[in-house]
Amino acid sequence: MKKAVCIVSGGMDSALAAFMAKKDGNEIIALHFNYGQRTQKKELECFEKIADALSAKKIVFDAFFIKEIGASSLVDASLHVRTSGIEEGVPNTYVPYRNGIFISIAASLAEKEGAQSLYLGVMEEDSSGYPDCRESFIRKIENAVNEGTKKETNISIRTPLVHMSKEDIVKESLLLGAPLEFTWSCYVREDKACGVCDSCRLRLRGFKNAGVKDKIAYV
Repeated sequence: MKKAVCIVSGGMDSALAAFMAKKDGNEIIALHFNYGQRTQKKELECFEKIADALSAKKIVFDAFFIKEIGASSLVDASLHVRTSGIEEGVPNTYVPYRNGIFISIAASLAEKEGAQSLYLGVMEEDSSGYPDCRESFIRKIENAVNEGTKKETNISIRTPLVHMSKEDIVKESLLLGAPLEFTWSCYVREDKACGVCDSCRLRLRGFKNAGVKDKIAYV
């Protein structure tokens, strides 16, 4: 059977990408990162449930050096997470080069595991303006990965959500049976979602546009 490494954050985008990898006939290796993010405990809990639903091999990687780098309100408690509404530009929730770091580690794991593909839940249209979610970046880092690994490794980085909206993601998740009730998007809280950070707003807008009620709890 084909193998795919899927980076699963615990959010709805990466959950759907992993379910799409499963639909594509892959044995799933689910990879999660703890890096000192505000909602680390909740994200890990969600990852465990999603990976179990996929019958996936689970790998959790501690990358706390990202918190040491800082420069993001997701890992630096002294910085305020924006709750005033979605705006243009790169918000301070952007973690510098996080996807580049994650992809590099995931590629190393994929080579070790003999996986042919690496699946990411990145998306351009409804993202918060993060530069490392752009398709152009993914294609370039895919080239770099294959330049820096064995010739026979030949890893394909799959981004099936990159041109989808949050509405599309909700609808596709329902079609594939991806358990959105097990996912978490809030940047701020772990008990109930705040409903006002960028990530919550995007999620709620997606459910509203899809005509579906979100099953997770909000403040």
